[in-house]
Amino acid sequence: MVLEPKPGTYALILSCSTTIRVQIGRLGTMRLQPGYYVYLGSALGAGGLRARIAHHHKLSLRPHWHIDYLRAHTRFHGIWFSYDARRREHQWARVVRTMRDARAPLLEFGACDCNCRSHLYFFKRCPSRTRFQRALESLAKRHPPVEEFEPVNLSRVRLGREH
Repeated sequence: MVLEPKPGTYALILSCSTTIRVQIGRLGTMRLQPGYYVYLGSALGAGGLRARIAHHHKLSLRPHWHIDYLRAHTRFHGIWFSYDARRREHQWARVVRTMRDARAPLLEFGACDCNCRSHLYFFKRCPSRTRFQRALESLAKRHPPVEEFEPVNLSRVRLGREH
């Protein structure tokens, strides 16, 4: 499977194995703890999902987005995504917020430009894409399918091609 350079919405599933305090730009300090973090975003510009996921996959020397600060302390566990020219990250944030055991570790993370509580949620256990998809479908009828890249396939995301 190849991640196409098309617009879409994505969820980065990140894992953390340590407890540490991290400065997230001007937003504030966040206490990371062992578990899973789900970050929600949209990629509607040039290069679409392929370019945005490739950006998030590598560590940033000059952080631009809130997630860039967090990435230095987490590792990719997986990616959920759907191709669509419509911005759906806010719908996805509402759904993830209602999932069992979801907690927003830092309000306004990735959401300073919208009314969402946060675009980052913490789970002690890895969240289920299947449960997410079911909840999403009940909220947004005719939503495009949500696909998943698992850790074994992440090098393909960075390169943007099969190998």
